Amino acid sequence: MPRTSRPAELPLNISKDSGQPLPAQIAEQVRGHIITGTLKPADALPSSRALATRLGVSRGSVVAAFEQLSAEGYVQTSRGGTFVTADLKLQKISPQSPEQSTGPGRAESSTASLNLLPGTPDTSLLASAAWRAAWRKAAAEPGSSYPAVGATYLQEQLAEHLRVMRSVVREPHEILVTAGARDAFRLVLSAMRRQRHDRPLRIAVENPGYPSLHKIPAAFGHEIVPIDVDEHGLNPAHLPQNPRPDIVLVTPSHQYPLGASMPIVRRLELLEWAKKNDAFIVEDDYDSELRYVGDPLPALAALDRQTGHDCVITLGSFTKTLTPGLGLGYLLAPPSVMAEVAHLRGVLGSPVSSITQDAMASFLTDGGARRHIARMRRVYKGRRDTLLETLASERTPDWVKVLPMDGGLHAVLEFTGQRATPLAEREFLRRAEQENLTAATLGDYWAHSGAHQNTRKFGAVIGFGGISERHLPHALKLTTRVLRSL
Repeated sequence: MPRTSRPAELPLNISKDSGQPLPAQIAEQVRGHIITGTLKPADALPSSRALATRLGVSRGSVVAAFEQLSAEGYVQTSRGGTFVTADLKLQKISPQSPEQSTGPGRAESSTASLNLLPGTPDTSLLASAAWRAAWRKAAAEPGSSYPAVGATYLQEQLAEHLRVMRSVVREPHEILVTAGARDAFRLVLSAMRRQRHDRPLRIAVENPGYPSLHKIPAAFGHEIVPIDVDEHGLNPAHLPQNPRPDIVLVTPSHQYPLGASMPIVRRLELLEWAKKNDAFIVEDDYDSELRYVGDPLPALAALDRQTGHDCVITLGSFTKTLTPGLGLGYLLAPPSVMAEVAHLRGVLGSPVSSITQDAMASFLTDGGARRHIARMRRVYKGRRDTLLETLASERTPDWVKVLPMDGGLHAVLEFTGQRATPLAEREFLRRAEQENLTAATLGDYWAHSGAHQNTRKFGAVIGFGGISERHLPHALKLTTRVLRSL
């Protein structure tokens, strides 16, 4: 199909006060013109310089938008300019229907659901020039296999990242490269079981808490001990003494899913309890960099080293801050545990390819990771503010309590009074499905065998990471409509 000889005149409306990054606004609107057929395959786009002048923005903003669209496959750039991909095949979608949203790189049908599932990050802004350059370099210069504990250069960059972003000071050799938090947790469980004379471990977990990590110990035959949390997270005073847990799994910086941040007094109590009882604290540091009120809280591992307790094992990954598809994380552990973990990794081999390690090391070196995390913190804060404003303006029922959220990718809408029941949760999901909404309920996060009926909470867990700013208000209006109908 021949290309059009003249660039298309694009009706774009850019707002510098919207809170949404300018490149994201440009990319979203150009993407919309392509999807709805205003721009046809092989159509020429205006030059970045001409479009920047017309919109009154920097040329860099337009270039970033075009790079994002190119990464998604919508456009192609050559010496002759930027063109809509010639062989692009998309299903037309009516622009008048906000609920017919389009995800990055694909067109959705008119019946596609609005994704309000918690824990889903927005990956549409990740493919920056720095990200693509890092992967091009890694693919063009594939190295040989690295030591099982990870590439030395990547360990160095992770050490610097942890120092700057999490206030954790570690030598590079104290960091083990993993395929994510689950991979790291499996290694820890295997290593500690060997150290405890091959007996099943007792593992205290937050209740409610992160279901996927809780399932791993059970799959390996270990005992789960649910500990109810309060507004400050897990209380060390509630940990059983006889028999005591071998491991306490916590999310101290941002309790999942209720959002509490463990205060310094309780953190010190937890460290003291672990030292006194010859136990270890496993810290799941899953999204602590995504904090919107004040600076990110230091990891528990930082306090552990300062106090000399040496009993914290940290599971870290880039699942929430970059993308779940990366499949790369890290593990910090005291020497007694790290030696056994490193030995096991040597026997089993590393599941992380050398190309992935090289690409991530380059992305960290160039500052791409820090810039992206800072950018997404601003984007997610805007979505959080939209959520709060919409829920307030849409007359959310008075029996719905919005729990405080200083960070993360979701909010908890607690049901109170007579509607604080599993039946209300099930009815909420049923009616949300009728509105093409996909969400979760608070009941999914409780270890039911350990929760007292008078301490259990019920409600909806609403994610705002996997849905665009454009479609979030509409999804939230539907949510409040569902709540009012209960």
